[in-house]
Amino acid sequence: MCGIAGFIHNSRGVDRSVIERVIASLFHRGPDRQSVFVSPEVCLGAVRLKVVDLNGGDQPLMSPDGDTVVVFNGEIYNHDELRRELQAGGHEFRSRCDTEVLLQAFLEWGTGCFSRLRGMFACAIWSQREKRLVLARDRMGIKPLYLCRRGKDLYFGSELKAILEHPQIPRQLDTGALQDFLALNYVPGPRTLIRGIEKLPPAHFLVYRQGLVAIESYWQIDPTQRSISIPDAEDELDRLLRASVREHLAADVPLGIWASGGLDSSTILHYAAEASASRLKTFSVAFTAACCDERKYFREVARIYGTEHHELELGPASDIANAVEDFAYFSDEPGADAGALPVWYLSKLSARHVTVALSGDGGDELFGGYATYRADQVARVLRTLPSIFRQGLLRTAQRCWPVSNRKIGFEYKLKRLLEGSLLPADEAHLFWNGAFSKGQRAWLTGNSEAVSNNLYCAVPAADEVGRLNRYMLLDQQYYLPDNILYKVDRMSMAHSLEVRPPLLDHRIVEFAATLPQNLKIRGLAQKYLLKRVMRGRLPGPILARSKAGFDIPAHDWFRGILRPLLMDTLTESAVRSTGIFNYDATETLIRDHMERRINVGYHLWGLLTLFLWLKRWNVEVAQPEEIDLTVPRSAFAITS
Repeated sequence: MCGIAGFIHNSRGVDRSVIERVIASLFHRGPDRQSVFVSPEVCLGAVRLKVVDLNGGDQPLMSPDGDTVVVFNGEIYNHDELRRELQAGGHEFRSRCDTEVLLQAFLEWGTGCFSRLRGMFACAIWSQREKRLVLARDRMGIKPLYLCRRGKDLYFGSELKAILEHPQIPRQLDTGALQDFLALNYVPGPRTLIRGIEKLPPAHFLVYRQGLVAIESYWQIDPTQRSISIPDAEDELDRLLRASVREHLAADVPLGIWASGGLDSSTILHYAAEASASRLKTFSVAFTAACCDERKYFREVARIYGTEHHELELGPASDIANAVEDFAYFSDEPGADAGALPVWYLSKLSARHVTVALSGDGGDELFGGYATYRADQVARVLRTLPSIFRQGLLRTAQRCWPVSNRKIGFEYKLKRLLEGSLLPADEAHLFWNGAFSKGQRAWLTGNSEAVSNNLYCAVPAADEVGRLNRYMLLDQQYYLPDNILYKVDRMSMAHSLEVRPPLLDHRIVEFAATLPQNLKIRGLAQKYLLKRVMRGRLPGPILARSKAGFDIPAHDWFRGILRPLLMDTLTESAVRSTGIFNYDATETLIRDHMERRINVGYHLWGLLTLFLWLKRWNVEVAQPEEIDLTVPRSAFAITS
């Protein structure tokens, strides 16, 4: 695992000290080695966390003829298979690392090599003779890659901070992306919160030559539904899971499993135990708050599989406020998902014992595990009632139902469900995973515009694949890479830990996309097929338990251990200085939460991380009259 960065400066001379400073900002991603390549046209840099072939594979890596140079972040799980194919075609190898396989594969197949890779990756390949730069990102967006284009100059990096290290890059807030952040809890690609900096979309590659840039897709999910029996579907999923987990276990360094006691991580642990000849290490985070405590589940799974188990308890005595400020730096962009905090601590714990960890990320999006899908179903029934009746129910619940300290208790779910039922179905699905409603954003910022509804252009219509399948495909396209995988990458790499998600092997993704939605959600039973596969393998309580998000008790903590940090950050001067946020509205929101009139801990988490980020990176806020509304959503030409 590594971090990569680079730039092409047509408008100024190349300065080696700049690329050295840029990659120094990524040291946490690769503490084992840092190196750069500099030519009159391009600078490339890489930091390396050694995982495979510890004595070979240092980067930047150059082809034998000295013409082509690659920097690479990630893991290619079928590199041995590709190496044999390339050797049969006459290619010679100096190492057994996957970086050299990528280089030789590119020399053999050009950009066609990316569709042959199984794994997670972001890479840059420079051809001296052609003066051509190629950037690419894995199919599911597991590994990040940021871009910035200014005239004929091009900048890229594994993290936003690698681009912000360039003094000529303005740090100006994208106010449209801010509305998305407030509405969705994340910024859907290709945008970021910094104007002019974008994310390379998953499953795409970029080609730069002589100042011209184009982006092309090399893989797309085919959601064409197929007819398959339940036994055949079980057999195929079992085979795919077994193969993927076995591949993901390959490493020359200590490896462990993240175990939450949920279905997805327990499934990974089952197949890992089946494939491993040695005792596995497992890692978990526990909370002193009863509403978030999953100890009885992950301890039981660890006992069954006889793992060397490690756990960390989070509670009032933990140094949580300082951790929040730390990952204001490592997050790159503010993380409105409060689950980033336990992932931070889980990564910190894991890195003391292993270099690689396997996670269960992706199971909810592929097989229908989120409570939002259940809310979509229930709301469909609620919408048969007159809207005035639903409005009355919501007002009654808000007035009469006391707030609770539970992480996401029934009271919180009911009010969110009723509020979402008043929205169109597509908007409601995004609202349930998000934070501030349209009215709340108008109240806080005087603006409620967001591009969230445009996201549905990327997925098939409900009558083609089924309404719930459509929502799952949408979440795979945006919520998964731009929220879930984003937070895991930043929090883990902050501690020099590589995290691999076997459920996101593209063969499993392709298989899940073709399944009828009643093999994922049947009635109110979620992850139907996955649970059938694991029946008799995992304990009954694991199969029967409801989805429990990897979150903190935010409502309670903002009334306790996080209150001083919140009040010191969202001061009147800080809020008013943005020229965007209404301080009276912000103050009312905080006061009503503290006085238990409402539960908005997750809303406050987003505001806290946003203001910490604005301060940490000295981001300028463009006033409305300064915003060029003619700027397209992407500065790059994208070809599907």
